[in-house]
Amino acid sequence: MLPSPSPASKSRRGRPRDPERVRRILEAAQRHFNEHGLERASVDAIAAEAGVSKMTVYNNFGSKEGLFQAVVRDRTSRVVADVPGAGALDPAEPEKTLLAIGARFLALTRGDDALGALRSVYGVAGAQPEVCREFYKEGPERAVGELAAYLRRAHTAGTLKVRNPLQAADLFLSMFLGSEHFRGLLMLDKPDSRKDKANLREAVRVFMAAYGT
Repeated sequence: MLPSPSPASKSRRGRPRDPERVRRILEAAQRHFNEHGLERASVDAIAAEAGVSKMTVYNNFGSKEGLFQAVVRDRTSRVVADVPGAGALDPAEPEKTLLAIGARFLALTRGDDALGALRSVYGVAGAQPEVCREFYKEGPERAVGELAAYLRRAHTAGTLKVRNPLQAADLFLSMFLGSEHFRGLLMLDKPDSRKDKANLREAVRVFMAAYGT
């Protein structure tokens, strides 16, 4: 005989969620996880800041770990929401397109949401493998996949010569993050936008020299 569902899971299935209340909980949880990490964050404190009861948090997310996973999903979806699909990019102008992709990628990865999500995920690496896998799939893997799809189209159009699109996409997105990325992760200072733009222009130049036709 299968075990009976827990009261929390029954409630999550049976009651429609209030989007505004869920948003308040996620925002409060994000702040607490940023400040305290998963282990030291308090569901009581999160509920109090969100203006809900602790039971409401459990009814919506099941556990503190479930809430953490929801925060990571929410952050990741916001970070990649504006990444353009390969079909929306012009394969006839790869240099212009790569500059635009790179600028958007930098804006996403330098943002507080992205850096906060990375810090949170790094903090539970090994202890929360599902969270890490989901973050990787919806974040870095999705970005590389979208760029690889564009590179395939540009290869077919004859504007680039790319034998291994996934490898080329991975290389390109890695070229211009630089040491500024680690400084941002470590909260040492804000990345220098002028240095970012210069690194991106050089990355596109090197990429076109290697893969241009």
